[in-house]
Amino acid sequence: MKQLIQEISDGVMNGDAATVTAKVQQALQAGIEASRILNEGMISTMAEVGRLFEEGEYFVPEMLISARAMQAGLGLLKPYLVESNIQSTGKVAIGTVKGDLHDIGKNLVAMMMEGAGFEVIDLGNDVSPDKFVAAVRDSGAQIIAMSALLTTTMPAMTTTIQALQAAGLRDQVKVIIGGAPITQEYAEKIGADGFAPDASRAVSIAKSLVQA
Repeated sequence: MKQLIQEISDGVMNGDAATVTAKVQQALQAGIEASRILNEGMISTMAEVGRLFEEGEYFVPEMLISARAMQAGLGLLKPYLVESNIQSTGKVAIGTVKGDLHDIGKNLVAMMMEGAGFEVIDLGNDVSPDKFVAAVRDSGAQIIAMSALLTTTMPAMTTTIQALQAAGLRDQVKVIIGGAPITQEYAEKIGADGFAPDASRAVSIAKSLVQA
């Protein structure tokens, strides 16, 4: 059983989706609990991938294929995780802001969040402030993660935070922002709760905000 978990972990680390899928199926058939497969085979491995990225040993392409391999396995596990009422790390509504159609960075953050055990509501790109507000109101998301790749779309982050305040929801939700032109100073200026320069850091900040 340990061998199967290790093979799943190796598959995620190497970005081998076919191996992950095959080994997850084998592990489930062998009666290994879905939560154990998730925690020992995927979440801990994605944390290691994040660490390697932060230390400069992994780059975005490696992180992306590892996240995709993890998602392939997660797709098989989800029905079992729902059945056993596995407690998620938290609920995140994520999207690229109004007017911005770039989604590679946002997709990577969403995958890394899932890999860390978060329930992710992916709102896509070109997301209006109203959609973010509705996601918090309807799903009870604890975190909003907003991305912008263009300096011209950055003001939509401010508008979204103002919309949350107007709806009386700002105190219920933490706001993380990121994207190429975004800085810590900008996050502080607009009243966001966190700034993430990359996907790995986004996960760390989300975890700390949920636990705070």
